[in-house]
Amino acid sequence: MRAWIYAVLAAAVLGLSGCGYNSLQQQDEAVKAAWSEVVNQYQRRADLIPNLVNTVKGYAAQEQKVLIGVTEARARVGSIQVTPEVLNNPELFQKYQAAQSQLTQALKSLLVITENYPQLKSDQNFRDLQSQLEGTENRITVARNRYIQAVQSYNVTVRSFPQNLTAKMFGFQVKPNFTVANEPQISTAPTVSFDTSTPGSPPAQPVGQPPKQ
Repeated sequence: MRAWIYAVLAAAVLGLSGCGYNSLQQQDEAVKAAWSEVVNQYQRRADLIPNLVNTVKGYAAQEQKVLIGVTEARARVGSIQVTPEVLNNPELFQKYQAAQSQLTQALKSLLVITENYPQLKSDQNFRDLQSQLEGTENRITVARNRYIQAVQSYNVTVRSFPQNLTAKMFGFQVKPNFTVANEPQISTAPTVSFDTSTPGSPPAQPVGQPPKQ
């Protein structure tokens, strides 16, 4: 009797393996791991923002609209509960993605206005924060690309026969992915071009205006 049970279990294991269960399980874990890294890098960026905003405020307090925009965008991101269930909820995933994209654009607007404040650009704390932000944005791009690749591989397996039968049996669902029209722009790390002109050099002219005579 015991030998018969072992034989049935062995047949079941071989059957699951042949139907792609092990592959689905492995790829599902790979997606979760890739997603965790995306979330970690987004959180790293969010942690930099309060100090960045306070530093800019010290030199450009009048830029209230941009400063408030960054703060509010960060708050919207923080209001979304990021749990593993997000990967099985396309609507919540898109909401989270949209909030992160809005924060990216708000940060770009913040860094653009800093060009008008030479003293701010020369502040060491700001330069350090800006460097950390650029590094974090690059890591976000890498993490997002790895997640995209992991989801693509997983989704192909879920949709392929006969793995799709196994996926349906065990509740493996197609997962949402990062897909936006302006993905290249959103994935580009914000940069600040620090003024390297020497003392006594004439100031740069605003774009679109003729040089002063």
